[in-house]
Amino acid sequence: MKVHFLGCGSALPTMQHNNAAQVVETEGHLFLIDCGEGTQIWLRRSKIAFSRLQAVFISHLHGDHLFGLIGLISSFCLLDRKTPLHIYAPSELEDFLYMQIKMFCRNMSYEVVFHAIDTTQQAVIFDSDAVSVSSLPLNHKVPCSGFIFTEKQRLPHINRVMADFYHVPHYKMNDIKHGEDFITSDGEAVPYTRLTTPAAPARSYAYCSDTKYMPELHRSLAGVNVLYHEATYAGDMADKAEKYFHSTAGEAAQVAKAAQVERLYLGHYSQRYTDKSVLLNEAKAIFPSTFLSEERMVITV
Repeated sequence: MKVHFLGCGSALPTMQHNNAAQVVETEGHLFLIDCGEGTQIWLRRSKIAFSRLQAVFISHLHGDHLFGLIGLISSFCLLDRKTPLHIYAPSELEDFLYMQIKMFCRNMSYEVVFHAIDTTQQAVIFDSDAVSVSSLPLNHKVPCSGFIFTEKQRLPHINRVMADFYHVPHYKMNDIKHGEDFITSDGEAVPYTRLTTPAAPARSYAYCSDTKYMPELHRSLAGVNVLYHEATYAGDMADKAEKYFHSTAGEAAQVAKAAQVERLYLGHYSQRYTDKSVLLNEAKAIFPSTFLSEERMVITV
């Protein structure tokens, strides 16, 4: 699982940062999280194939998280996309989105399928053989949801040395991966555990978009490996964070520490921070394994 950071700024796009957007890549599938103004440009700069985007997840209905969506949908028409595009977002977006499509995207070459998110519930909203995506209720000025991407556990690997030793035929390999023991021609039962090696543990990534500090949020992040959490302000502006329903870098770090994640990535920086070391240092004092997200950065979960 990889995450491509495409936009790490808050309300206003700046020369430093684009508006919110990320791509999660797993098993060859690409999922876009939020789609701020300018996302298409950063998709191209990051050399991400538009055609492989399977779904878009919109956290909430503030412009810096979705003003790029209709432009992306329109570009897919120009590129003669054929496969459906699935949009997961708060229900209030549905009518407005289809109105925009009717106005700007006549003669669609593909279908846009809307899925309403209940922003008050943590629930699986997307599920495939490779990954599941859960909603994550957040506390912002408008209904808002984060997202948790969880890989499906892979099957164990065949131990080729042991398989050759016991002359395991190829057609039996899949059964052994699924936990079936192998019976040799002499009647010996060979445990599947002797013929396989465990696959790497499944990984998970959580995206916590705009939210004020939620002391109990870590309970919903149990088992998450890597966390992205907004850090719009430093601690000396905690009053603004409270007023505008955002978090400070220190509060993001407290969530990461309580959730016992491996790494924390900060983002959604206020345009006032041309030097973001103040945010990083504040968070690292609480949770040392903290990093700054930057456009075109790619991380492995």
